[in-house]
Amino acid sequence: MFETTAGVPYPLGATPDDDGTNFALSVGEDAEKVELCLVDAEGAETCVELTERSGNTWHAHVAGVGDGQLYAYRVHGPWDPATGLRFNAAKILLDPYAKATAGDFNWGQYQFSYDFEDHDAIDTSDSLGHTMLGVVVDDSFDWGEDERPDIPFNETVIYETHVKGMTKLHPEVPEEARGTYAGLAHPAVLEHLTKLGVTAVELMPVHQFTNDSSLQDKGLSNYWGYNTLGYFAPQNTYSSAGDTGGQVREFKQMVKDLHAAGLEVILDVVYNHTAEGNHMGPTLSFRGIDNVNYYHLVEGDERHYMDYTGTGNSLNLSHPMVLQLVMDSLRYWVQEMHVDGFRFDLATTLTRSEGEQGPDMLGGFFDVVRQDPVLRTVKLIAEPWDVGWAGYQVGNFPGLWSEWNGKYRDSVRDFWRGEPGTLAEFATRITGSADLYEDDGRTPRASVNFVTAHDGFTLRDLVSYNEKHNEANGEDNNDGESHNSSWNCGEEGDSEDAEVLKLRAQQQRNYLATLMISQGVPMISHGDELGRTQQGNNNVYAQDNELSWIHWDEADADLIEFTSRVVALRQDHPVFRRRRYFDGRPAARSDAKALPDIVWLEPDATAKDESDWETYYARSIAFFLNGHDLAESERDADADGDGGDHDFYVLLNAYWEPVEYTLPGEPFPASWDLVVDTADATPDITEFSAGDRISVPGRGIVILQSAQR
Repeated sequence: MFETTAGVPYPLGATPDDDGTNFALSVGEDAEKVELCLVDAEGAETCVELTERSGNTWHAHVAGVGDGQLYAYRVHGPWDPATGLRFNAAKILLDPYAKATAGDFNWGQYQFSYDFEDHDAIDTSDSLGHTMLGVVVDDSFDWGEDERPDIPFNETVIYETHVKGMTKLHPEVPEEARGTYAGLAHPAVLEHLTKLGVTAVELMPVHQFTNDSSLQDKGLSNYWGYNTLGYFAPQNTYSSAGDTGGQVREFKQMVKDLHAAGLEVILDVVYNHTAEGNHMGPTLSFRGIDNVNYYHLVEGDERHYMDYTGTGNSLNLSHPMVLQLVMDSLRYWVQEMHVDGFRFDLATTLTRSEGEQGPDMLGGFFDVVRQDPVLRTVKLIAEPWDVGWAGYQVGNFPGLWSEWNGKYRDSVRDFWRGEPGTLAEFATRITGSADLYEDDGRTPRASVNFVTAHDGFTLRDLVSYNEKHNEANGEDNNDGESHNSSWNCGEEGDSEDAEVLKLRAQQQRNYLATLMISQGVPMISHGDELGRTQQGNNNVYAQDNELSWIHWDEADADLIEFTSRVVALRQDHPVFRRRRYFDGRPAARSDAKALPDIVWLEPDATAKDESDWETYYARSIAFFLNGHDLAESERDADADGDGGDHDFYVLLNAYWEPVEYTLPGEPFPASWDLVVDTADATPDITEFSAGDRISVPGRGIVILQSAQR
């Protein structure tokens, strides 16, 4: 028998010390009894009733219990689904604050509180042995001299990636480390990332998630991980060091190694819903602990859940206990796991209060984050939409936040597929989307620019397929984006036609170059730099197999090299990563040659006027970037300390035929060097002079750099 004393109510979760472990669990006010269940290596449990309460927190200190101990809870209380009460002591419940989890689910009646034959009747089958358990974890770790890279937002280049998919097929990563945290930190992977020039990896969900029974029945599995169950626990299947605490230490070592390589770590986090689904879902943790407070329930019909996420439930951050869970989790990952920021999945859901009200963009969650001394120092990125009423909130998040700019993605795709009437919006998007953010005092860093992400086609598939091919998902190809919003270069799918392949390669370079010369924060989806394909599947959420993993043996070396060059171009020249928006006015200089910070030009080298922007079928655009007169706040001091930059002339042509441009004369630079030509992946440096005519290839980009700085 375990010796217990009162313990303390905080911190929540399992906290080991020299004498044992303190356990603390916040439970709904309707709960009648709480039992801590300590499980041994053979799966047998010893239950200890928690008799001490501080408010709604039940707690105890258990002597002799330490690192590696498996545990869970049983919570007793009323069963009345019609009023939202779903207590069931037969179901063993994962601690929401567990720092590691062990085991998995073997799905069946065991995990469901209601009877499959009578949904109002309680099921009393014991779920012990059929569900995940929490693990007591010793947090000690030698961080050495680890420091956050703290890369300024305007110098950030994000690489969205998947822990398993990135390395599962990597030939240089030892087999036992492939698909794991250790594999992601392998020197071969770090070399690729640093050569590419990215500054941050954004990891798709690594909070402990579940593998849906509905997918398993189809022979599939949850690959993406947007099905969170444990907000403090790193996913156990990504560990090469076991799941009884080894995953925590391995995750920390991965972060330490990425930091040592100069790379930040951003986590894609899913605080909008949990893995327990709708009213027909399993009882695994939150539902059995405090269903009425953890979730948004339908007012007057508390049997059902408000579903702002399309997944069956929505976490209720308007309740103090749930808000505390989220804030404690975020601080834990920053302070204990040393991560550098977060991307919030379906972030609009976090702003919703009780009932069917719309999002509150001035709500409590934002207030708490804003004043938090830990979180206000890290990168905060919102996916600014959900599926509820008024859910699309691009441009409406508060000042600390950056946002996935879905309007950038759509506009850039429209431009490069030759959609008419898109020129003005395209210009707005590549210059930082001031129309969305500037009125609120926000800067270009508010816009996280992307063309592709995990959700949708890969870049190669974007230029290779007219339609999605999601047949492998078992949904009759009805899931995912309805169609491809890009221009397909010839026949669909794989092709041996040399001209088709050339055009596809060129279009991929167009997208990557556009991304890197756009103001804001660029994000590359993993594998886009090497030509990764998913064979036209634009929704591989359930494809944990070679369809979704990166095939390193098929990497396009030329595309990798091109991507590295355009990333370096961005990093070397502050004109492409300004901290402030363009104002279109000359700098304060005494000579007559002062030029505005940006000038839009016609093919004959005259400045664009309003009527030029209204030309419906215009599909080419050119602009001059003033590096010489770069404002003091934008400069990167060079070796001589003058802080200047080169001028650039950027020409983008979405026509299928070449367009000829005349290079402008005084007061523009007299001579130029060619630095990018997307029709030629590795162009020779070519010199041009004012008045020269330059042919911009069909579906091509030409970037010229002034010969003198």
